[in-house]
Amino acid sequence: MALTDTASSTAVRAKPAYGFGKGLMWFGVAVLALAVIGAFWRIYLQVFGLSVGLDATAPEFSTYWFGLLYAEIALIIFANVACWTYLIMTRDRNLAAITPEVEFKRYFYITLWLVAYTAAIVTVGIWTETDAAWHQMTMRDTAFSPTHIVLFYGVVPAYLFFGVGAFIYAMTRTPIFANGISFMFLLAVIGPFLVLPNIGFNEWGHAFWLTEEIFSHPLHWGFVALGISALALAGVAAQIAVRLAELFPIVFKLDKKQA
Repeated sequence: MALTDTASSTAVRAKPAYGFGKGLMWFGVAVLALAVIGAFWRIYLQVFGLSVGLDATAPEFSTYWFGLLYAEIALIIFANVACWTYLIMTRDRNLAAITPEVEFKRYFYITLWLVAYTAAIVTVGIWTETDAAWHQMTMRDTAFSPTHIVLFYGVVPAYLFFGVGAFIYAMTRTPIFANGISFMFLLAVIGPFLVLPNIGFNEWGHAFWLTEEIFSHPLHWGFVALGISALALAGVAAQIAVRLAELFPIVFKLDKKQA
């Protein structure tokens, strides 16, 4: 599901490279897949959450929930490694020769990556509310409760797929991001990524201190700080907008010459 542009920057330019169809197609596939998987998770929790999801030591729990856990881990590892490796292996090795039209199109593709990333982060927020409601109803359980299996081992790795993918795409295909590491871009990806180790701290704290599941508890402050770091995406958008403002008159002039 990589949102990528395979056009060579050294190819002979016959006409402006405004073909956004392929990128939009992959963007649609990615968002649709995210929606379908999210709907599956929600229906699965509705059907099997209370019926076979209350006792992590029961054989039924192992069948229905650990089976889902193993499938999620296998799928996300395969998808992440395959996508990120592909982006690195197909990187543009001659960015100095990139044409304005191709560069313009690649910033459009980065934007699609970031929109998908934002959609995945919103999904995390929805499942976080679901997880809190679950704990308020069932009290504390294990790190492998039904909502944890979906949120921690499915939803969170899913948004990392898009965040890291966007960062790799930008670093390997556009001059402004390849010439130096963007602090805003790094913060927007690394901050939410650090939710994963914070999850371990959160579960350790709940297990040893048996605290009530309330949003304002200090154990949850890390999630808030790391979630807020996603606002750095506004800085990334500003960097892209500045470069597009420089490219627009150049690309327009190129169009006029070839008209």
